[in-house]
Amino acid sequence: MLSASCGTLLDDIEDIVSQEDSKPQDRHFARKHVVPKVRRRHTPKYLQDENSPPSDSTIPGIQKIWIRTWGCSHNNSDGEYMAGQLAAFGYKITENASEADLWLLNSCTVKNPAEDHFRNSIKKAQEENKKIVLAGCVPQAQPRQDYLKGLSVIGVQQIDRVVEVVEETIKGHSVRLLGQKKDNGKRLGGARLDLPKIRKNPLIEIISINTGCLNACTYCKTKHARGNLASYPIDELVDRAKQSFQEGVCEIWLTSEDTGAYGRDIGTDLPTLLWKLVDVIPEGAMLRLGMTNPPYILEHLEEMAKILNHPRVYAFLHIPVQSASDTVLMEMKREYCVADFKRVADFLKEKVPGITIATDIICGFPGETDQDFQETVKLVEEYKFPSLFINQFYPRPGTPAAKMDQVPAQVKKQRTKDLSQVFHSYNPYDHKIGERQQVLVTEESFDSKFYVAHNQFYEQVLVPKNPIFMGKMVEVDIYESGKHFMKGRPVSDAKVCTPSISKPLAKGEVSGLTEEFRNRLGNHLSSVSHSSAATQRDSASSRMVLQLQRLHQDCALKMSVGLALFALLFAFFVKIYN
Repeated sequence: MLSASCGTLLDDIEDIVSQEDSKPQDRHFARKHVVPKVRRRHTPKYLQDENSPPSDSTIPGIQKIWIRTWGCSHNNSDGEYMAGQLAAFGYKITENASEADLWLLNSCTVKNPAEDHFRNSIKKAQEENKKIVLAGCVPQAQPRQDYLKGLSVIGVQQIDRVVEVVEETIKGHSVRLLGQKKDNGKRLGGARLDLPKIRKNPLIEIISINTGCLNACTYCKTKHARGNLASYPIDELVDRAKQSFQEGVCEIWLTSEDTGAYGRDIGTDLPTLLWKLVDVIPEGAMLRLGMTNPPYILEHLEEMAKILNHPRVYAFLHIPVQSASDTVLMEMKREYCVADFKRVADFLKEKVPGITIATDIICGFPGETDQDFQETVKLVEEYKFPSLFINQFYPRPGTPAAKMDQVPAQVKKQRTKDLSQVFHSYNPYDHKIGERQQVLVTEESFDSKFYVAHNQFYEQVLVPKNPIFMGKMVEVDIYESGKHFMKGRPVSDAKVCTPSISKPLAKGEVSGLTEEFRNRLGNHLSSVSHSSAATQRDSASSRMVLQLQRLHQDCALKMSVGLALFALLFAFFVKIYN
């Protein structure tokens, strides 16, 4: 069918060039300067600057890393181990987030606000084009969350491989290590205890004695991350304590999701471990026990009382009650009743005079009635806990409690506020004014006006900032008290006791560089050195290749222009002779 715009049928395509069209020579003389247009080919970005090294020339081990940790002392210990390994391999651990090349974010999954902070930090890192490695309980418990996609993740039991994960992330790869450590099919406590670490406080060693727990609390998300109980052997824990004292540590914290359950998976128990540790604690140094749930300490009350009376063990125990309502405790699946908690608290208060018992309470757990809450208020008024952690209930995704009928948000907030008022209605230290106490000085106060020390009951005592006191036992007279502290004036003729013959490590100094690790480090640095040399050779070779490519391109351009001019001249002469 003919087009509507065509009057005749063309016999051949060449007929498009008609008699009226200009001839080649006419076009040539009409344009005095004819230069063929050379198509500019798309040049890869890395070819645009001959001085830019290839993309694979990023050398791991020289970058700055900022580490942020949320959550419990167990998480803090993990963060210290990761910092130590990275520093040992040449990375610089910085406290300045903006100057860091990579952010290592070590998360906590206990409450919604902690995860919100974690998520916001990821977003900020992405906005600032930082490399990111994620650690801790959030990615371990929920690795498939959308905001974690495409990012490197290291599991809570894989922290001994943090260098590998960081190296690959620096190179632009995404790595995920979330497996469980096992030995002959049996789950281990986690990474080795003799790894290098950088203690946040060079005077305090945090030792995780086990990971996971035996409970199945309906509100707990941590169990999803840390799993079932897995304990470290006693000899490994004792060796770690010895090493710490040799490095100038004067205070050890034992930590885990439930210290009271320690050893049940390996045929031992907490008192057995504690007696072994007490044997290696030097005079003037102290041991602080971590959190233990009521069910697992009930059968060890006699032995625990003896240990807590030891002069080198703080008379302090953290025993979470969570609620004073048996109905609520049953819904929480806490595996004890209020009477069990009271039995533990009363026994220890009787056998360990002056003991500090800290506890936790959740306000607004699903199904909690006003009567249930009032029972909890009465418990606080009766025991007047000097240390009380009050938490508003947050439904954590994937937990049974998240599917229960929720208490209205306003009610939860009000109960949290009411219980806080009860807690602040008494001052637990007023009666101690005038006492003379031995205190161990370990850190500086937040306002930098005092040094912070703790007495035998792990009560906070503020003392003057005399550098001689740091890391030492000092005798003080208590002259003032507040809600969370006392103030002590050093006794003029009192002796200052030095707990350890070793000088503490400097802040930021790497601890625990064993011979085995030094060998691994030497091999690694050697391979990095060879890699660096190879990279430089590759970079030089790449520049040479770029120069040859550009020379080839220049030659090709000149040849193209020459051929075009020759074609025009040839057409011109053909026209003349025709």
